[in-house]
Amino acid sequence: MLKRIFPWKLLLKRTANSYGFIDPIGFLARMRQFSQPSEVAEPIELLRAGVQFHARGLLNTRAIQTNLDWLWPYWVERQFNPHDPSFMPRAFSFSHVNLTHRNWTAVGLPDIPVYPLVDPRGLITPLYDGWSLDTWMVDGQDTLLPAKLETVEQQLEFEPNLAVVTRARHGSMSLESRVEMQLDKTGKPELQLHLRAWGPDTSRMIVAVRPYNPEGIQFIEQIRYESEANALVVNDNTPVRFDRHPAATHFSNYKEGDVLHYLNPSSEGINEINCPVGMCTAAAEFPLHEDNQKHPELSVRIPLKADIRVQDSRAPAEPSQWSSHIEKTAQLEVPDDKYQFLYDAAARTLSLLSANEVVPGPYTYFRFWFRDACLMMNALLALNLPERVKRSFPGFLEKQKHSGYFQSQEGEWDSNGQVLWILNRYEELTANPLDESMIKAASKAVDWIDRKRLKASGTAHQGLLPPGFSAEHFGPNDYYYWDDFWSLSGLRAAENLFDRHGQAKRASDCAELAEQLQKDIHNSIQSIPAHRSRGGIPASPYRRMDSGAIGSMVADYPLQLVAPDDAHIANTAEYLLENCLLDGCFFQDMIHSGKNIYLNLALAQTLLGKGDPRHRELADAVAKLASPTGQWPEAIHPQTDGGCMGDGQHGWAAAEWIKYIQHLFVREEADHLVIGAGVFPRWLQADTPLRFGPTLTRWGKVSVEITGPADKRQISIEADWHKKPASIYVEVPGYQPFEYSESNTPVVLAKREGSL
Repeated sequence: MLKRIFPWKLLLKRTANSYGFIDPIGFLARMRQFSQPSEVAEPIELLRAGVQFHARGLLNTRAIQTNLDWLWPYWVERQFNPHDPSFMPRAFSFSHVNLTHRNWTAVGLPDIPVYPLVDPRGLITPLYDGWSLDTWMVDGQDTLLPAKLETVEQQLEFEPNLAVVTRARHGSMSLESRVEMQLDKTGKPELQLHLRAWGPDTSRMIVAVRPYNPEGIQFIEQIRYESEANALVVNDNTPVRFDRHPAATHFSNYKEGDVLHYLNPSSEGINEINCPVGMCTAAAEFPLHEDNQKHPELSVRIPLKADIRVQDSRAPAEPSQWSSHIEKTAQLEVPDDKYQFLYDAAARTLSLLSANEVVPGPYTYFRFWFRDACLMMNALLALNLPERVKRSFPGFLEKQKHSGYFQSQEGEWDSNGQVLWILNRYEELTANPLDESMIKAASKAVDWIDRKRLKASGTAHQGLLPPGFSAEHFGPNDYYYWDDFWSLSGLRAAENLFDRHGQAKRASDCAELAEQLQKDIHNSIQSIPAHRSRGGIPASPYRRMDSGAIGSMVADYPLQLVAPDDAHIANTAEYLLENCLLDGCFFQDMIHSGKNIYLNLALAQTLLGKGDPRHRELADAVAKLASPTGQWPEAIHPQTDGGCMGDGQHGWAAAEWIKYIQHLFVREEADHLVIGAGVFPRWLQADTPLRFGPTLTRWGKVSVEITGPADKRQISIEADWHKKPASIYVEVPGYQPFEYSESNTPVVLAKREGSL
């Protein structure tokens, strides 16, 4: 009542005007005219993330540009260099943030939700959003500083443990770092850094503590060297332990400048530093030649136990090692080193990011969204990891409101459909029934969808979900078909769930609701003027065709709500292919402003389902854009090919690569399986075998193998059915299609005339 009576808007307006600011009330009112009226104007989670992002950017603004004699992270060295294509003028920019090289790779173990990061030049951030560790070499006045090098070699190793290896060279000096996470003697995680160096006898390895990370400034207020522990202790709580004593330690603070400038002469006698600004730096020095002996190797350990958030009680009591974990997953074998490596890397990324609840990234997106989680869980099922999916479901219940709304952030109306869809996918693919608490939650979710649909008659949005922010890459609040297609799929999934659990009346209700929603969506699409729809499906009934229409493609993949030859989907796909590709990859110019991997692969899936060979071109573009460690950021800068938005290791992107590879070999259709339809012809021209599986389908586990010489290929399908598909069609490119029997015996492929 007081809020309505008190003239707070007038007071705020007059106060702003008195200080020369624009009227904030009028400004927000104008801004919201660019979107449809919505009950949630701006999702609080995105506002919170944005404030945090730009708060760091403000610190960067104050700290970096007036201290360019410091050594900064790789992205700063590029983005602030006027001679570099990544250079960005700063002018009156509100904050200085990483918009050109949002790339990093997490190391870890499959069941521990701790993600130390390594950037493209080997900068290590051990703790979440913490300070970093860098490694250099020095020989007199000559220095090897990886962040300043134009190129380094970096790779992701799988054996004997997941590790990022970075090799840097400058002049006569070379430095190799290997970063991994292992368990210490007490079973707690620790980061392990192994250094190897080559250079003149007078050169030295330097391990430096840095007050920043891949996003920018991160405060270090105190560093000290403890001789007995042989460790640099950062902020009085995290030791950086060395396996031998440094010959010297060096310290500096913001007032004195970067410790890099104080390596010569030595600052012996000083064992700690404090900085009220929070910009302490320190360096430990290790000569390559000392006491007439060579010392080219060094090991560093940092305990990570303080970085463990609440451990999932459903996770294994003893964390899995990579060897035992990966052997359970669907294996790929193709004569294509790039595709093979990217598949193996994506499998590990998905495993890392599902150690506790499923999160879409190890850093920027180390938080939960139903959208990313459900799509990543679908890929985990393709990987034959159903137990990681099942153990996430209780966490879903904790996020369901009394209204039945599955909320990760308010104003996103796709989540209920996504949860119902993945619950049904899990039951169908595993034949393991969910417990009754999940079925009750599904019933509440259906009721929420029914209540949420708009009842305004005679409008283009009758029966649709209300305006919302939805997935952020579609644009401002609107009546997004993405939300409606997910809700429709969720209702059909719920029908199947209730039918399997003996709730015939509830299943019938869902079928009726789905039928009505489908009619409302159809009527809405038909009402769009032809000059706006171009025969396709814009993002909403009030939008023209633009890159946001990629959201409407969800009706085809992954939801299969339409027939493969649906005209609206075909026209939408053609519009996107003709107008929204950049260098062969889908470019999302709304919000992301970059090449988008998971959206590009979704478009490729539609082409694959239609038998259109252009899917291979889209996939090749994706493979080309992967980082040397096999990762994709959420959006990729069109000039630098570095990350320009979101997490530098994006789980949704990895998930779509897994699903794309699966569908090359095994694809589910309405009542049948399609085998081998996407296999690349270039893979069939060698004599090497092709294998994939076991992967989960609605009918059971399936493995596919193509063997024999190129001129006499044969295919075999091994299956463990829990129910039989109506048919299995083998459609390997270049060979005659046929219907496969259940004999589990090899069948020789007959070449099509003039093929291959």
